[in-house]
Amino acid sequence: MEINSSPNDGCYKRLHLDVCIDERSPRHGVSELIKKLRPEWKPEDIQIKAFTEGITNQLMGCYVGSLTEGPVLLVRVYGQMTELFLDRDKEMEMFQVLHKHGCGPELYCSFTNGICYEFVRGVVLDDTLLRQPSVYRLIATEMGKIHSIKSGEVGNSSTVTPVLWSRLSQFLNLVQRSDAAKQQRSSAHVEAPSLKIIIKEMEELKTHLTHINSPVVLCHNDLLTKNVIYNQEEGTVKFIDYEYADFNYQAYDIGNHFNEFAGINNVDSSLYPSRELQFDWLTAYLESFKSCSGVDSAVTKKEVLELYVQVCKFSLVAHLFWCLWALLQAKHSTIDFDFKRYSMARFNYYFEKKQEFIGMRLL
Repeated sequence: MEINSSPNDGCYKRLHLDVCIDERSPRHGVSELIKKLRPEWKPEDIQIKAFTEGITNQLMGCYVGSLTEGPVLLVRVYGQMTELFLDRDKEMEMFQVLHKHGCGPELYCSFTNGICYEFVRGVVLDDTLLRQPSVYRLIATEMGKIHSIKSGEVGNSSTVTPVLWSRLSQFLNLVQRSDAAKQQRSSAHVEAPSLKIIIKEMEELKTHLTHINSPVVLCHNDLLTKNVIYNQEEGTVKFIDYEYADFNYQAYDIGNHFNEFAGINNVDSSLYPSRELQFDWLTAYLESFKSCSGVDSAVTKKEVLELYVQVCKFSLVAHLFWCLWALLQAKHSTIDFDFKRYSMARFNYYFEKKQEFIGMRLL
C-alpha cells in the first residue's frame, strides 16, 4: 500500500493499493481491495453487482446488506489496452478536482488495473428523462458549474490548450498502427469507415472550427446518458466517469452531449434535440456558467443563438472522435459490443448533419 502524488499538482494525494483484479473472475481481487478499504466488512457478507451499461471498462458495486441503503463502493476495472489512449493520472486528478467543487464522487483509491470510488445515488438517465425540461436544465446547470472551474485550480498552469486536436491525432495514429480495418471483431457485413475520408474531414473541420471563438474550459468530454446520475429526491444530477475530462472547447462538450441524444446501441440521428430544446438548454447553461464565473447571469437571445451555432458546428467533430475511438476499441476491447457497427453509425451521422451545420453563419 502506498500514497501517490498527482504528477500535475502536489496538492492532490491518493491512496494506491497493490491489487490486480481479474476481469473474468474478479471476486478474489475485489475481496483484497475491500479488506484494505473496509476492514470491518466480513468477506462472506460482501456482495458484488456488475453494472453492464459501460462499453469501455467493467464496473462493479460492492456492498453489504442493501445496495439501495447501505454504503457502496464502486470498483472499475480498466478495459483492455485502454492505457494506449487514456491518461489515468489525469483522470484521477479530475476526480479530485471535481469532488473538491462538489461536482463528483470521492476517489477512494487506485489499484493496479483500476480505481475505486464513491457510489453516486440516483438513477442512470434514460431517453425519457433526458428530454424532460426539469432534468435537462439540471444537466445544463451542472455543466455550467464544471465549465466555470478555473484552470489555475487544475495543475499549476493558468494557460490551457484544448485537448481535442491532439487526442484526435492520437486516436488516428493508434488506429493506423493497429491495422484495425483488417482485424476488427464484428459483423462481417458491416463496412468500416474509410480512414482516408476521416482524415480529409478532420483537416477540413480543423480549418473551419479554429476560426470559431469558443472558450476553452474544463470539460467532461463524454456526457452520454449513462454518465449522468439523476437523484429525484434531491433534485440534482451528477456526472460520472472522467476518463476524457480535460480542457477543451466549450461548444464541443455541449455538442457532444447533444449528439448522445441519438443513443448508442441503435444510433438514431432523428433523436437529435430540437432547436427549441437546445435553446432552453443553452439558456439554463449560460445562466449557470455566467453566475458561477462571477458575472451577471442575465442571458440575451443573441448569446443563446451564438452558442447554438457554435455547438452545432463542434458537434460534427465529436462524431469523428467517437468513430475513431470505436475503431480502436474494435481491435482491443473484450466487451461484448459491436464497435465496428457503432463506428459506421457515427460516420453516417456526421454526414447527415455536416451540410446543415457547416453552412450556419456565425454572428
